[in-house]
Amino acid sequence: MAESEIESLHYSVGILGFSGGSLLLLVNAYGHAPEGNLIPGTSLGVLLLIISALLAYVGVRRSLTPAPLFACLCLTVSALWCASGLVYILLGEGYLNGEAGLRNAMVPGLAAFTLALFIISLVAVLSKQYVLFFIALTISMACAHQIAGLANPSFGQGATAANYLLVCFVGAYFGCGRLLSFITRGRVQLPGSVPPNTAATPSQAPDSCDVVCVGLVMNLLSASVLACPLLGVVPRFFDGLVPWLWTAAVFQLGVCLLCYRSLDSFSATFYGFTAILKFAEGYSALVGDLVGVPYSPVPFPTVFAILFFILALFSCQRSLADGFYQLFYVALCIAIAAQPQGFFQGGTQGVEAAIFVASALMLLVTLNNKLAPLKVPIGEGLIRNLLTRTTSIALRSQEKDMSAPYLGYSKYSDAEVLGHASSVLAAFAITATVGGSGPLAILILPWAVVSGGLLQLLCGSVAFARGQTLESSAFIMYGMMWTVWGLSRFGGFYGATRNFSVAVGIISFMLFNLLVTAGALLHSKAWLAYAFTFQLILISFLLDAVGALPYGYDIGVTIIFGLVSFYCFLANIFNSTFQKPQIPVGDPVIKLSGYGGAKDSCPHLPSRKASSVVEIADIMKNGGICGMPTDTVYVLVAACNRPDAVEKAYKCKQHAGDRPMSLWISSVKQLEPVRDQINPVLWDFMEAAWPSSISMVIPRAPWMDFFGLKESSKYIGTPQSIAIRMPDCAVATQLISLVGPIAVTSANPTGEADTTHHNQVYAKLGDKLNGVLCDGPSPENIASTVVDCTKIDGGQIGFFRVGIIPKSRVLQLFEDLQKKHLQGRLNPGFETDLSDSQRDRSEDEDEVTSLSIGNNDDVTAEIEEMVEPPESTDESL
Repeated sequence: MAESEIESLHYSVGILGFSGGSLLLLVNAYGHAPEGNLIPGTSLGVLLLIISALLAYVGVRRSLTPAPLFACLCLTVSALWCASGLVYILLGEGYLNGEAGLRNAMVPGLAAFTLALFIISLVAVLSKQYVLFFIALTISMACAHQIAGLANPSFGQGATAANYLLVCFVGAYFGCGRLLSFITRGRVQLPGSVPPNTAATPSQAPDSCDVVCVGLVMNLLSASVLACPLLGVVPRFFDGLVPWLWTAAVFQLGVCLLCYRSLDSFSATFYGFTAILKFAEGYSALVGDLVGVPYSPVPFPTVFAILFFILALFSCQRSLADGFYQLFYVALCIAIAAQPQGFFQGGTQGVEAAIFVASALMLLVTLNNKLAPLKVPIGEGLIRNLLTRTTSIALRSQEKDMSAPYLGYSKYSDAEVLGHASSVLAAFAITATVGGSGPLAILILPWAVVSGGLLQLLCGSVAFARGQTLESSAFIMYGMMWTVWGLSRFGGFYGATRNFSVAVGIISFMLFNLLVTAGALLHSKAWLAYAFTFQLILISFLLDAVGALPYGYDIGVTIIFGLVSFYCFLANIFNSTFQKPQIPVGDPVIKLSGYGGAKDSCPHLPSRKASSVVEIADIMKNGGICGMPTDTVYVLVAACNRPDAVEKAYKCKQHAGDRPMSLWISSVKQLEPVRDQINPVLWDFMEAAWPSSISMVIPRAPWMDFFGLKESSKYIGTPQSIAIRMPDCAVATQLISLVGPIAVTSANPTGEADTTHHNQVYAKLGDKLNGVLCDGPSPENIASTVVDCTKIDGGQIGFFRVGIIPKSRVLQLFEDLQKKHLQGRLNPGFETDLSDSQRDRSEDEDEVTSLSIGNNDDVTAEIEEMVEPPESTDESL
């Protein structure tokens, strides 16, 4: 299925999702009565959550393609209906105080989405995306009328339903039109439902971080919720607002992950930070209604302000607007630290009101600069251009290069900045746990569990996707430790269960961390200090569990760990921005032979760059052997015109005698000079079957000498046959086109499993390689289908191995080819059109030709030799 068809399907599902949710809400609005709603609150909430999940899926899928406005609209409406559904569930279960409670819970969130959707509609009309403009504008108006309806049902409910009715009709028409076009392959199209050209504009580059706008909408939402109590829109900050805040937090975690997917680590770090704030806001509202207003200890909001400031400082080199916007969150953290009651006091809520205005402006400017022709200057690259003029400072030449992992290309950027910052925040959060208050009476849990636990698990998963074994293991284990310890201690369970069982659990974490510490010896001194100081924290947990904790020990080691984490955070964000100077992180304490030399002795280059393919081709032309991605698994390759490289590739795997190498080409045209030595049926079968994951075992022939294999030809195939293939992989065919035909074998020692990631190539073959072309995980974990074509001239084929290509498909291809040859490449329909005179004329010409040839003994002998090769040649075949 083509990528454009998949995008069309996602577009159809998204538009129909808008229509389905609007139908549900218009029925509820039309059926509203003083005695109750037509649809019960719990049922309405569950249905909205289902439709929200569908829109979220479409939005995430489209965020990976150049469609920023559609992805933003899908995710924004998904968040709106997700939070609204949770509020309706609270109403249906009796947690809200009737219509008054529903009004106080709904108005702050609806106000934010009214403005956000209006901004999206404004940018949509400027970029001439009229369907999205209409949907965004009508849902925005529906939210505004819903606010009015909560105050006066006789006015607002009907208008709300009318707006959703328009969305329903428009969405049904365009969604069904696109879906019908998709099903019929474009043969049936409703007028105007399919745009004539869906190609991406230059401003819609696939590698741009299009989900940043969704993060801004979530900031707008939380700011509206916190500012409404200050402005008197709602009487107080209460737990009915938690669904809006935690929905914003969850969506911002998704934005954080998608920013890493878009190789934008600065935005990912920022939205990871703001997600922590939103979890803290929701937690404080929940705890405020359960046990009283919590107080905010000073250390961690102050530390958070420092982290935000450093991030804002480094974000300025991208654009001044980004850095200035992040300074508002520095002010927010300072306001939290300055007031004991944090989010419940006017100072914090006043800063949130300023963030509301700033988020709305940033949303408008960001969307406009992505889509509209007239750009708003935001100081993009201004600081960076000034820094490049200095001789003592060297910036990273390309921002994407800082995302390159140690062993090659990754689809995710580096998450170490956020991981270490989360450790800083969690460490200083637990230093404020002393006091006479109850375990839920202070605002600690979200800072320790969300930052230290949830965000580190996210960073660990990103590191795992990048092939960073030590980092992923550490972040995942530390995240589990912060989560388990934080939930048990602040949930009130830890104090009552201090015993040997708790000590055993902590000891198990200590043993795992010892392995991480040992691995850090091979990584860097900074990581060694990071792992070792966390071991000291685990020791404090153990001493506390057995009741032998010295006074002040836990606070001391926690502060030390926090300072080490802060140094790692600062070093990573500094070194990812500047090429020189660099903040030292230290060389490995232990250096093993072959470890750590991949960048020099064996370059790992991203396959997405044409220059990388050219560099690997140059290595192979000079006699090097390299790892390469294919349409199946990774392989080890050498140029056929370098016999020494072919022999080296064969011997470095320590092949068994029955595991010969194969020959790969990028086009059948590469065999054109030796076509007279290849059976015509086999030639046509190659043209019909390739490019694909089909390997053909063909008779061995003298034409192999044409490629310059010389003595190394004995390593390819057997004395009777060879395997030849043309892969269905753009990177592989481009490389073969530059190098010429190549000798190929699997990139793993004989007897081991196939390699399905570029990191495994180096891990299994070590420093025997001269380069690796990296493309992340293999698209398939199944090998190619190997077809026996040694008897194809007799009309038979067999199978040595049935792999990714089904046997039935290969047989069907061969059957069609046989029919073609039996018909002599002549359409039978033309045979009846030949007149008798034409037939007689052609027969006469054939007779004359045969007579003339028969009178020339030399020509006859030459033709017989071509048609029937000598017996010795048959034996060699």
